[in-house]
Amino acid sequence: MIPMLSFMSPHRLWWLVVPVLVVALYAALLVHRRAAGSSSLLASILPRDTRLRRHLSVGAAALSLVMLVIAYAQPQAMTRVPRDRATVVVVIDVSRSMMATDVTPTRLDAAKEGAKEFVDSLPESFNVALVSFAATADIKMPPTTDRSALENAIDALELAPSTAIGEGVYTALDALKLAPQDPDHPDETAPGAIVLLSDGATNMGRASSDAATESKKQGVPVYTIAYGTSSGYVYENGHRQSVAVDHAELSEVAKDSGGKKYSADSLSSLQAVYQTISHQIGYVDEYHEITARFAGVALIFAVLASAGVMSLAARWP
Repeated sequence: MIPMLSFMSPHRLWWLVVPVLVVALYAALLVHRRAAGSSSLLASILPRDTRLRRHLSVGAAALSLVMLVIAYAQPQAMTRVPRDRATVVVVIDVSRSMMATDVTPTRLDAAKEGAKEFVDSLPESFNVALVSFAATADIKMPPTTDRSALENAIDALELAPSTAIGEGVYTALDALKLAPQDPDHPDETAPGAIVLLSDGATNMGRASSDAATESKKQGVPVYTIAYGTSSGYVYENGHRQSVAVDHAELSEVAKDSGGKKYSADSLSSLQAVYQTISHQIGYVDEYHEITARFAGVALIFAVLASAGVMSLAARWP
């Protein structure tokens, strides 16, 4: 895969006309020699492999000049580097539909296991908070680097009636404000992200679309995970009730907030989704100067061109 390049001094790329002129001049000399009738005499003196080395030497020299000009323009490539710090809010739906057994042993139990593995996978310097929601939302653990305390809070989550996805997002935004300041960067706010797992649609509280818009306004993407299958069900008051996963609302929340929506229908697929999100949150794309790479390639072509010239000069082999 070719990296995306940018240049710190793009105006210097005008020097690329030099290798173009060199090749053009060489081609013109060859044409002039043929027109002057000297090509047949030259062919009788120089073996075919010698003529080939001459062409290759000029080509290597031209490529060396191209690489040098690119290096002179100070190229940069986009690379993924780990973040030094960030605040992540894990939001988990604890509505009664999460007791469905279409995911073993239940949606909520599997979600707890996946969430604990997720927080463990994040860099130790990241602050992580926990929010749960049903009819209302609560901050179960403010942003902290204490993974043990966070896992205990995840284990303590309990079921409650109704679903309020919007409240979950709003409360997550409130939790981000509780993140401790970095003593090395007291005036800077660490980037934040919300990872929300749910299986249903909002039937209580403020609209999730408004919450997603507010989240985007604050520069906080919401990564949503639609968790469960279409065959999930629970028993309410002795009656079997279908609790198929609602994908539409979670897709809109992710889209409107600048995040991304995922789906998982088992613990293993949830673990894979969490791992993907961990890589997205834990790394950032940055441009880094790669002048040395092009200078190194230029040196290789220069060595090849020099070897070709020396071979011709010494009639070797």
